[in-house]
Amino acid sequence: MSQKKRIILAVGLIIVLVAVVLGLESLRAKIIAKDRDVSLNPGDIPVYKDGELLAAVNSEDLADLQMVQFTDAEQGKVQEGWLILNIMEKYFETRHFSDSLQFVFSSSSRNKSIALSWEEIAEPENMVMFDLSGRGTLKLVSKLEKLDVRDEWVQDVDRIEIIEP
Repeated sequence: MSQKKRIILAVGLIIVLVAVVLGLESLRAKIIAKDRDVSLNPGDIPVYKDGELLAAVNSEDLADLQMVQFTDAEQGKVQEGWLILNIMEKYFETRHFSDSLQFVFSSSSRNKSIALSWEEIAEPENMVMFDLSGRGTLKLVSKLEKLDVRDEWVQDVDRIEIIEP
């Protein structure tokens, strides 16, 4: 085989490999986000990944999920709401989530955010959940050490960002 044919073959092989990688990445993105027409309405919490809107969590969608509760250690008050695990399962194919996948929950009005790994969220004993605040907004509460007292909670959550490490 001549040198020219080898070069053409190598360039063709590189092009095919790039196309396969791009195709697989596109397929993976579609698997992570279930097929749904995503639009934001007032009160929705947008879920973004790489700047792309993947879902919009709203309290009406949470009504059909099982509510859970725990008593917070700081004031002994019952916190009742919906596990983030169950919420994510409603919107995404979570079996494809890696344990190191990061979720950043933020509140622009409180200028506060926290990053949690999927491993932390997926552990039911951690009780990572949205609870309704007295104002009707969602607050992120948990039994996790970094989120177990009121000063650490993220109240008025208005954005979730998914970040791959």
